[in-house]
Amino acid sequence: MNTTLKANLNVSRRLFGLATILCIATLMMTPRASAVVSDADFEALKQAVQQLSEQVQSLKQTNLIVEQRHEQDQQQLQVLQEKLAETQQIATNTEQKVIEAAQTQPIPRQAIDEATVNHNFMMLGDAEFQYNKIAGQHGGFEQADFAPIFLYRAGDNILFEAGFDTTLQNNATNGPGYTTTFNLSFAQLDYVMGDYVTLCVGDLILPLGTYTERGAGWLNKIPDNPLAVDSLIPGTGVGAMLRGAVPFGNDGKYVNYAVWGVNGPSSADGTANAGALDLGGNVGVTSSGTSANLHGNPSGGARVAVFLPIPYKPRYDFELGISGQSGEWDNDGNYLWTAGVLDAALHLGPNFEAKGEYILTQYGSSDLGVNLQQGYYVQASYKLAGLNVELPGINNTELVGRYDNLLHNYNSNNNAFDLNTQRYTIGLIYYFTNTLLLEGDYEFYNSNDPSSADQLILQLSLGF
Repeated sequence: MNTTLKANLNVSRRLFGLATILCIATLMMTPRASAVVSDADFEALKQAVQQLSEQVQSLKQTNLIVEQRHEQDQQQLQVLQEKLAETQQIATNTEQKVIEAAQTQPIPRQAIDEATVNHNFMMLGDAEFQYNKIAGQHGGFEQADFAPIFLYRAGDNILFEAGFDTTLQNNATNGPGYTTTFNLSFAQLDYVMGDYVTLCVGDLILPLGTYTERGAGWLNKIPDNPLAVDSLIPGTGVGAMLRGAVPFGNDGKYVNYAVWGVNGPSSADGTANAGALDLGGNVGVTSSGTSANLHGNPSGGARVAVFLPIPYKPRYDFELGISGQSGEWDNDGNYLWTAGVLDAALHLGPNFEAKGEYILTQYGSSDLGVNLQQGYYVQASYKLAGLNVELPGINNTELVGRYDNLLHNYNSNNNAFDLNTQRYTIGLIYYFTNTLLLEGDYEFYNSNDPSSADQLILQLSLGF
C-alpha cells in the first residue's frame, strides 16, 4: 500500500474517533446543558457531526478507488514485463541466427542506389544547325550536328568523360541521299591525385593553346574554327597527361600546367611525303588490326600559363600561355613534327572579351624537305548590354569580329610561303536564352588559294 493510501486511512480514523467522542460528550452533558444549550446550538452541532460523517464516507470511497487503481497498475506492469522478456528473447534468437547465416553464407552484393548513380552521371554538349551561302554557289542548309558529352564520377577521385559528334552530310556529289557520320571526339579517364595534379589517360584533348578545349562547339562565338587551329595542330591524341593548377598569392592568381605523352601525328599512307602528314589519325591500332604505334617513339608536349585577375574588379583578368609538342611522325621515324603555340585572353568585365593564338609548326619530309607553316588569329566580342541602353533586343545582342592569317608551305628557294590566306570575319550573336543562340557572320577572304571564297554563315546553336 502506498504512502498516500496510508495517510488517507489515518485521517479517516482520526475523524471517526473525534465524531464518536463528540457524540458521547453530548449525551453525558445533556441533563446539565438542557438549561444552557439552545435548540439552535444543538442543531448546529448535529449538522457538524453529519458533515464529518459524510466526509468519512467520502474518504472511504476514495481510498477504495485508489486501491483498485493500484491493483490495476500492478497487473499492467506485470504484463509489460512479460512482453519485454519475450521481445528480448526474440531479439537474442534473431541475432544468433544472423551470425550463423553470416558465417555459413557469402555476403550478398548491395543493391545499386539509382539516385546516387544518376546524380554521378551527366550529359552535356551542344547541337548546331547551319545555313551556308558561298559566293558564286547555291546557298543551303549545310549541316545538322549533335555533339553529346557524357560525364561520370566513379568516386571521389575518379572521373570519366567522353564526347561524340554526329553530323548529317549531303551526298549529292557522290550519289543520292545523305550520310550520317558518328565519331568519337575524345574519351578520357581522370584520376585526381591531389589538390594540384590530375592524371588523364585515353584519347585526350590536347592543350596546344586554349581554343580546342574552351572554344569548340556552341562556346565558340563564330560558327567556324580559326584557320590555323583547323590546319596546323591536332585536336586530340591518344596517351597520358598530368595537369593541374598551382595558386600563388592571395588574390586568385595561379599557374596552370599540363605535361603529356601521346602517339602524335602519323603518316596517312606510310610514306614520309609531306602530303601524307596526318595530324590526328595515330591511335595505336592500324586498319589491319596491328596494335602498335605507327612510328617508334611517342610525341611529348607541355603547356604552362599564368592567370592574373585584376584586383577588386570582378571578371577582369588576363591569361598568357605557351605550349608545344614534338615527336616522330613518319612510320620509319626519320622525321620530326614540332609545334609551338602562344595564347592570350583578356576579359574586361562581363561584356568584353579578346583572345588570340599564334601557331608555328615545322616538319621534315622526304619529298619537300623541311616544311614550315604558321598562322594566327585575333578575336574580340562585346555584349551590347554594357551600353545600358533600354532598346528592344539590345541586351540580348553581342558583336563579334575575328582576323585570321594562315601561311602554308614555306619555300626555301624564294624565302616565301606558297599559300597565304587572310580572312576577315564580322558578325553578331542573338541570345534567346543563355544557351540558345543565333549566330550570323560574313567572312571576307584575301588569298592566293583558289578554293577560298567569301561566304555567309547562319547557325542556331543549343548548349545543354
